[in-house]
Amino acid sequence: MLVSRRREFLFGVSAMGAIAATGARAAAAIKPGSTDAFIVIDVQNCFVPGGSLAVGKGDEVVPIINKLARAFANVVATQDWHTPGHASFASAHAGKKPFDSVKMPYGNQVLWPDHCVQGTPGAELVKELSLPHAELILRKGYRPAVDSYSAFNEADGTPTGLSAYLRERKIKRVFLAGLATDFCVAWSAVDARKNGFAAAVIEDACRGIDANGSLAAAWASMKKAGVQRIQSADIAMPA
Repeated sequence: MLVSRRREFLFGVSAMGAIAATGARAAAAIKPGSTDAFIVIDVQNCFVPGGSLAVGKGDEVVPIINKLARAFANVVATQDWHTPGHASFASAHAGKKPFDSVKMPYGNQVLWPDHCVQGTPGAELVKELSLPHAELILRKGYRPAVDSYSAFNEADGTPTGLSAYLRERKIKRVFLAGLATDFCVAWSAVDARKNGFAAAVIEDACRGIDANGSLAAAWASMKKAGVQRIQSADIAMPA
């Protein structure tokens, strides 16, 4: 048994080395074109250090995203845009605290600290974020009783309209970055695949919450859906 496990471990190390080598050869090989879109997920004040639902080192994605955006002709940004007392807030449920969960009509709902309330400074995009040519800012989670992690579909399955917008623009592939990897980025990437788009998550342009193993689970879910996992160095930058 020990020998078998050792062989499995060594095989895994070997495979990871091969993947790393492949990734190195692929660096700067992806040149975004007119049918590609860069989707920047929820880079908002509440989600960076000092915010009410801060993602660890969330501010570190900003300069990476700013650089990457220059490689894309088509850029979309999203904002969480909750009503006061939103159903996804722990404060809206007596006796509940952040990161507890409750059953909602659409399924299990993680409860969060109040965040990204419409019209508040916390809901604003981080001021250092520079996306001057973004064509669309999509707001989500604004229905009081329904959360929306995904940029494509609300938690009850209602489309946000993003899929139709991208199809009108002849987009075939999306690249995702932002906050947080294991929630809004992952759900958006998986839904992109469900809506027929090729999808890639730029890992170093994201940061995760990783609550109770959520980050590993999210990557597994994305892999199963056919989402590509890449690094910012894999994107060819304009001269």
